Amino acid sequence: MATSQAALKAEQAIGHGDNATTLQDMSNPSLYSSGDASEKMKALAWMGKNKVEIVECPKPKILEPRDVILKITGSTVCGSDLHLLHGTVVEMQKGDILGHEFCGVVDAIGPGVKNLKKGQRVVASFQIACGECYYCKQKLSSQCEKTNANTLMNAMYGGRTAGMFGYSHFTGGFAGGQAEYTRVPYADVNLLPLPDDVPDEKGLYLSDVLGTSWHAVVDTGVKKGDVVAIWGAGPIGQMAADFSLLNGASRVIMIDQNWRLEWVQKKYPNVDILDFTKLGKGESVTSKLKEMCNNRGPDVSIECAAGEYAKGWAHYFEMLLGLETDTSEIVNEMITSTRNFGRCGITGVYAGFTNHFNIGSLMERGIRLIGNGQAPVQLYWESLLKMIQEGKIDPLRMVTHRVRLEDLDKVYYKFENKEDGMQKVFVETRFSRPAAPGSPSLTRY
Repeated sequence: MATSQAALKAEQAIGHGDNATTLQDMSNPSLYSSGDASEKMKALAWMGKNKVEIVECPKPKILEPRDVILKITGSTVCGSDLHLLHGTVVEMQKGDILGHEFCGVVDAIGPGVKNLKKGQRVVASFQIACGECYYCKQKLSSQCEKTNANTLMNAMYGGRTAGMFGYSHFTGGFAGGQAEYTRVPYADVNLLPLPDDVPDEKGLYLSDVLGTSWHAVVDTGVKKGDVVAIWGAGPIGQMAADFSLLNGASRVIMIDQNWRLEWVQKKYPNVDILDFTKLGKGESVTSKLKEMCNNRGPDVSIECAAGEYAKGWAHYFEMLLGLETDTSEIVNEMITSTRNFGRCGITGVYAGFTNHFNIGSLMERGIRLIGNGQAPVQLYWESLLKMIQEGKIDPLRMVTHRVRLEDLDKVYYKFENKEDGMQKVFVETRFSRPAAPGSPSLTRY
């Protein structure tokens, strides 16, 4: 946590780069005097390590010609949000409005936006793309060169990602969509119209989870006949399993623990499970996967968990002492489990540096290790929208709860502790439509 705040102060002292063509550090209209003081809204704000609160702040207003103010009708909580809650992602500021997955109705439009109209239903991509740079021209929207000027990211990573909604000043400092209104820069690029036959409860997830899961599968090269192992039985892992089978995988094995695997078995009966807490003496995830896969291992392994959660004491203490930011345990398990010349993809969030990485196995056995990166959702969201319309995928399969924005601070802690069987949630606001068929009933906290 101290490192995170020191990074924010360092960035403020050093100053941003000059590459961004949209305003930076607009993470809450109250903090930066960028709102309409005559109208208030509710929002979920980060207030310190392991602390979020529902706050009241001014409604955002149009600041640049290509802005849209969105009236939020649906948002959600992502596993990535927990890294913000814990202070793992650097450069969080007290009062930052969170939330990178959201949909809504166009409320106000800047003069430079020509392809949208007031009252139109849309979903936002979690990344903010300019639409004009080298990466945006290829629809690799998550790597836009013009929406994030963070100097520390550029130095640490050797390059910058795009700006992202509700995801710290490390990614531009933009207010997120766990709110009643959100300002969307470059809205003509970053909003996708939703047709009438796709309700918010399905269209919302085009914002991140569907694009991220699809990208994990296609970027790691899942093809017909492959055996695929997936670490993490959360929503990303579930949809990656769906997409692997859709792409022709002959078998999918999911590795996790607790009730989440039982839930997956009920919802995805064609997916095999491996509970790493129930392995026998002398067994490991690697030995078990080899046993399950002709003593060779899966063709493809995909990490949908993240590097924040240490299994063993060595990594736990090294992370606690700041000797590493991420544990290499799952990545090492993937490498040693996968068949020779197989492929491994990392989709879970990794922030910085890791120790004890098994580079020898990677090199000697010809493993292709792929950092899938922040998924360029705009490359896929039109085709994924069509899949929803055609019934090929049903995002509601992973949704367990419908909750109110006003309860979102409580929901964060429920989600973190995996209480109430909570997997993916749909967060309604006072502007939401009546629940669509198949949506869970409203849970109040």
